[in-house]
Amino acid sequence: MSAARIRATYRITAPAGEIEARARALATEQSVEMPVEAIRDVRVRDEVVATVERVLPSPAGGRGAGGEGAFEVDLGIAVETTGHEASQLVNMLFGNCSLQPEVELLDADFPPGFADAFPGPEFGIAGIRAMLDAPDRALTCTALKPQGSTLDHLVHLARIFALAGVDVVKDDHGLANQASCPFAARVPAVQQAIAEANRETGGTTLYAPTLSGDPRTLAGQLQVARDCGLRMALVAPMLVGLPVFVELRRESGLALLAHPAFAGASRVAPALLLGKLFRLFGADATIFPNHGGRFSYGRDTCLAIAAASRDDWEGMAPVLPVPAGGMAVERVPEMIADYGRDTMLLIGGGLLVAGDRLAERSREFVEKVRRS
Repeated sequence: MSAARIRATYRITAPAGEIEARARALATEQSVEMPVEAIRDVRVRDEVVATVERVLPSPAGGRGAGGEGAFEVDLGIAVETTGHEASQLVNMLFGNCSLQPEVELLDADFPPGFADAFPGPEFGIAGIRAMLDAPDRALTCTALKPQGSTLDHLVHLARIFALAGVDVVKDDHGLANQASCPFAARVPAVQQAIAEANRETGGTTLYAPTLSGDPRTLAGQLQVARDCGLRMALVAPMLVGLPVFVELRRESGLALLAHPAFAGASRVAPALLLGKLFRLFGADATIFPNHGGRFSYGRDTCLAIAAASRDDWEGMAPVLPVPAGGMAVERVPEMIADYGRDTMLLIGGGLLVAGDRLAERSREFVEKVRRS
């Protein structure tokens, strides 16, 4: 395969006798989207049309309802077709074929130097650790919820969490700019409560509000965040749009905590999307649903996401994996054993169910993580 090509791996369900033709059709669909024999330009045929590099039975096995087999197909996708831009990269990897239910995108390996066109994390694990003055332990995170709450209630929660020493207090991703608690009122008030708690305890708790909306709205929210001296924000890349997320990375100056909302709406392997691509586009930490919680991800999938977020990649900073989704304080030792100390554990509702014992339960969470 040419050094100027991306190796993209797909799983295709098809009869064995048709898989070679199906693979060639996928290569055409994901590059020129027309019959190759109709292309007169030799350079386009030789350098732009995607190539089929490998076809093998899928190690995962499986058969379709009509007796079809599952196969893994590697395509060589010309780097030039991506335009070195986030939305076009994803378009070339899984644009039209996302509409074909028998096709899944499993992985993508990029040629040397390709990542240089994208921002990658600005802070990564080391930068977030420096902000929190926490050089070697696992980190803690919780969420302000539920949406619909009054401002006073969310401020009260933020103060309790900060006094307990939780490292990062983020908005629930459902908190946006609702009338019950508008962004412009919520962010200064919550940040003030956390700053006061930090002064009281000598702590370093960070607040990460949710940035959401169209580009004009996001610009206004960024100004509020800067005015309040914030250093981190929560963003759902698939909701604001990948190019917008890249622009936030380049312009905000904030550590970006990527939320996976809507990231499960396509058949893309979680390790590729939540680990590798979110990192490439600028996340400093990536939230994912941990196994054994409210979601159905298995342990191997979760470990693969964590590995993709931290693996060596041409000098790109590793990012924090953030296992979440129905976690409990009792699972802290297990999660740290799974993911190691370069991890931030997110427990939201699992703390809030403590009710009047919220402060005590939050301190228990912090102390258990720090002892592990």
